[in-house]
Amino acid sequence: MTSAAERPAMSGSNLTSPENSTNTKMHDPSIAATGVYVTVHGHFYQPPRENPYLDAIERQPGAAPFHDWNERIHHECYRPNAFARVLNDRGEVVGIVNNYEYLSFNIGPTLMSWLERHDVEVYQRILEADRKSCQRLHGHGNAIAQVYNHIIMPLANERDQYTQIRWGKADFRSRFKRDPEGMWLAETAVDYPTLEALVKEGIRFIVLAPSQAQRCRLLPTKDNPHPQWHEVGGNQIDPTRPYRCYLKPTLSTASSPLSTVSLSPRDGDQGSGIGDREIENPTSQSPIPDRQSLPYIDIFFYDGPISRDMGFSDVLYSSSHLAGRIGSAVRGDHRPAQLISVATDGETFGHHKGGTEKTLAFAFTKEFAHRGWTVTNFAHYLSINPPTWEVELKPVTAWSCAHGVDRWQDDCGCGGGGEWHQQWRRPLRNALNWLRDRLVEVYEEHGRQFFCDPWLARDEYIKVILDRSPANVHRFLSRHQTHKLTDAEQVDALRLLEMQRHALLMFTSCGWFFEEISRPEGTQVLRYAARALELAGDVAGVQLEKGFLKRLAIAPSNVDIFKHGAEVYRQLVATSQLTFKQVAAHHAIASLFNNHKGETRNGGSANNCTVRHSHPYQKRAYCYDVHELDYHLQRLGSLTLAVGHLKLISEITWESEHLVFAVLHLGGWDFHCCIQPFEGRRTYSQQKEKLLASLQTASAANTILTMMQLFGDQAFNLENLFAEERHRLMRLLSQETLTRLDQLYTQTYRDNYGVLMAFHRDGLAAPQELQVAAEIALSYRCMTTLRALEQDISEPQLTVSHILELKAIASEAKHLRCRLNIPEGKQMLEQLILRSLWQLLHDVNGTFDAEMQRLESLIDVAYQLDVGITLDRSQELYFSCLYNKILPQCQMAIANGEDTTRYRHLLKLGQRLAVDVSYWSSQIG
Repeated sequence: MTSAAERPAMSGSNLTSPENSTNTKMHDPSIAATGVYVTVHGHFYQPPRENPYLDAIERQPGAAPFHDWNERIHHECYRPNAFARVLNDRGEVVGIVNNYEYLSFNIGPTLMSWLERHDVEVYQRILEADRKSCQRLHGHGNAIAQVYNHIIMPLANERDQYTQIRWGKADFRSRFKRDPEGMWLAETAVDYPTLEALVKEGIRFIVLAPSQAQRCRLLPTKDNPHPQWHEVGGNQIDPTRPYRCYLKPTLSTASSPLSTVSLSPRDGDQGSGIGDREIENPTSQSPIPDRQSLPYIDIFFYDGPISRDMGFSDVLYSSSHLAGRIGSAVRGDHRPAQLISVATDGETFGHHKGGTEKTLAFAFTKEFAHRGWTVTNFAHYLSINPPTWEVELKPVTAWSCAHGVDRWQDDCGCGGGGEWHQQWRRPLRNALNWLRDRLVEVYEEHGRQFFCDPWLARDEYIKVILDRSPANVHRFLSRHQTHKLTDAEQVDALRLLEMQRHALLMFTSCGWFFEEISRPEGTQVLRYAARALELAGDVAGVQLEKGFLKRLAIAPSNVDIFKHGAEVYRQLVATSQLTFKQVAAHHAIASLFNNHKGETRNGGSANNCTVRHSHPYQKRAYCYDVHELDYHLQRLGSLTLAVGHLKLISEITWESEHLVFAVLHLGGWDFHCCIQPFEGRRTYSQQKEKLLASLQTASAANTILTMMQLFGDQAFNLENLFAEERHRLMRLLSQETLTRLDQLYTQTYRDNYGVLMAFHRDGLAAPQELQVAAEIALSYRCMTTLRALEQDISEPQLTVSHILELKAIASEAKHLRCRLNIPEGKQMLEQLILRSLWQLLHDVNGTFDAEMQRLESLIDVAYQLDVGITLDRSQELYFSCLYNKILPQCQMAIANGEDTTRYRHLLKLGQRLAVDVSYWSSQIG
């Protein structure tokens, strides 16, 4: 994949990082572009997957062993590109590159929000990469914005187009602390009204597929006022230069009422100022005056064949092959400058094509520079080489559909599943359009009661989406309210805005991309529609679901059990809707297994254990604040009863409810939970007294009968819990049984150890029953030891004892050919090694020799256990300290004539972590 990096020069004791030797061409921004420039653009995007009621992604079994697809793709792509390895011929790390520093990229706002929540280190690396690219490329960062939630812009109405752009810009500014120069259009879907909206919102350039151009010509000048048009509709446009695309006069003459940006021309320091960074190109002449009167946007067309090869051939598995393929597109016509730009899904680099982030890292830092090419981005290239050609586009196009944008509205065959049709696409689009228009009526009628300008409030609601703190929401409402809103009015105002947010989310392009409406993507857009319907009903009392289902029933499914879209909605969407009662039931059942204000729920006598409190206790259940105002738990024999009063508050809409719950655990998987609105303290006290008295009869039937008399027939059980908590409780409830089985298998293993050894000694296949018993017993013993090690890691003697035990386990497993199945243990080992390494490198009060010995022993035993550990994070920590700390300190020690034994040990540790330190090891002996 990569070749060995050049060794850094060393003069005396001057220790230099290989990364610092990277040759990156820089250009004076006052000089026109010369030579070959390369831009690799990654479109990083994942569809929003959050449960609309929980504001969180639930477990997705198809992504196993990861929690969900975002997490899996993050592990395979987003993080590896933030820490991309450059390897030598021995597979040792010689450099760790942040690929985002060199990639041109857009990252969907919904994905960036997920990254910010789940891996702030990678999130910060992405932001840092943009800052560094700004420094390297004279203020032009690699990041470009994206329309907010990936809707097909030509199919959106005008208001939604503007909100998508404005939300995309606002999200970008909040993260990258600058205005975006370019914007990525979902599926590069475009038409001239979309261009008009982009221009009015100050977007300077976009990136399209070569198939989207219709014709092009040199920009008219005084000397050549009527240059010849060239038809390029068959992918024939030259992608090595930028193009200027003027809006149609019919579009530009009338300013939209939605516009907030002037359509004045961009000619240097006049007009909107968007073009004020352009330099004069000495090879071009000024456009003739009539062209100056038209607004425009600049367009880059990526190289189609190379981009296709990156996605569908093996060109990405070798940096020399990649460079060779890019080099084949360089034009030999002696033009002063040319840009070879390629674009593909960012997930290609690591997810679709494993390990190819390493190819990019070596190409960016070595291969391209060796060929004399400059790695740049679109905005920088535009600043030093403004367009000398103009282009006209085909009417309505996208990069992944040969039929315009029919993939998102018609049975065009794109994305088909063999024999499956896509006749559902048009009815789904029509149904959602109908719903959107009805929701507009609700929003305008009720929104004007709360907001001075309802549509301005929607456009600025992105500020709340980015920060839902009460103080920020209050600031937002104060800025937009027609009068001081009551608490109830605040709730309705936020409900209306959330209704509009979900009305936008329901048009996410993924819902139409594939072959079937009942796929997760189609189901997800219907879930957003359902939430919007519900919110409209809450505020306005309108019932739109019947009309919506009538239209969905026209959308035929390819799956027999669904028949049509209305059945998909009933079976997969309506069943996933949540109420406050369900949230309360979730909390009630989970409370039986949670420690509560330091009180152990499972302690005490099995016959009469009581836990109670009557002071407020607050926790969170996804996007709900749970204020537990009273709680009483009592156990009697195998029965456990909890009674409580709580207040639930939605973080999203601020709506709240006071509820009373009673939950009876009959043992095992059997729960009976009832919920009722709080009717006052006196009523609640009476209910609690009757329920606790019923438990004293030690009759489950009697207690359930009392619950039904007080709360009614509706009851919740384990199946009604949210998936995450249900799975956690299932594991807890299974633990006692599993522990008993582990002990049973351990005894079987001990009793038959000699027999097993005899089979393996003679090279015979051991009986499956005994082999399984050995693997389970050793895995159980290993996990028990690892948990003890994790607890005692700061105690040297205990740590040594635990590591010796792990080595014994590893030896037994090897002799008996047992595979330890302990994914949790693998993660524990990786974290223990990382913690120990951090302490070794940063704890000035530590004992170096003892800590080094402990760390080496941990690494040794981790590999001996053969559980597939990966030390990527330890490697990253070590590599960072190598150049920031270890080598500078070593250099100082050499200069002062001090003992370098410590640094020899640290460099030897680098070898253990597969970091190439041979050069420096040889220099200090």
